[in-house]
Amino acid sequence: MYKAVLFDMDGLIIDTEKHYQKAWIQAAKELGFNMTVKEQLYLRSCTKKYAEPIMQKFFGPDFDYDKVRNRRKEIMDEDLKKFGIEKKPYVDEILDFLKEEGIKRALVTATHETKAREYLKEIELEEKLDKVICADMVENGKPDPDIYLFACKKIGEKPSDCLALEDSPNGVRSAYSAGVDVIMVPDLSKPDEELNKIILKSAGSLKDVISFLQNMEIQ
Repeated sequence: MYKAVLFDMDGLIIDTEKHYQKAWIQAAKELGFNMTVKEQLYLRSCTKKYAEPIMQKFFGPDFDYDKVRNRRKEIMDEDLKKFGIEKKPYVDEILDFLKEEGIKRALVTATHETKAREYLKEIELEEKLDKVICADMVENGKPDPDIYLFACKKIGEKPSDCLALEDSPNGVRSAYSAGVDVIMVPDLSKPDEELNKIILKSAGSLKDVISFLQNMEIQ
């Protein structure tokens, strides 16, 4: 059995990726770039170091990543004030199950700490986590392994004793590169052939992850 489970946030425990998608596309179009879902999907859990050149490859060197991102933040804030933060199904159930089993629980998110804790407080999940690890705590964010290596250090467990739950390709690559086993719980897209080679499995929901862990105990 794993000693710790490491959770992504957006698209995994909170249903915000759909808002990010809308906001990125709207912001880009307002600034003259015809972004579609195809291009936006590359931005999930992706640090600027990788996201900026990817977007400039799609839209040319004039794509101002920071300007588009800042406008995206404004649109995102407006949408979340209107719709609120929604939990993904079975979040409380899996966190309660892990606590009962004595398994540590940490958040490992590409979102900065102030915003992440704001979201967690709104949905009353902050107290259910042992650690909250955020993008601004490491030099290189996802898909680099730094944030998962840092999370393992902070929670006091070896990567090989941890399980990561991710919904995006960049998040999966980050955890896998750190030596952490990964289950993908898809949100906006399913794993492709490359990802299927590095994940333990693709789960339909967090409820399926609970079943997976229960089966590990039996075996």
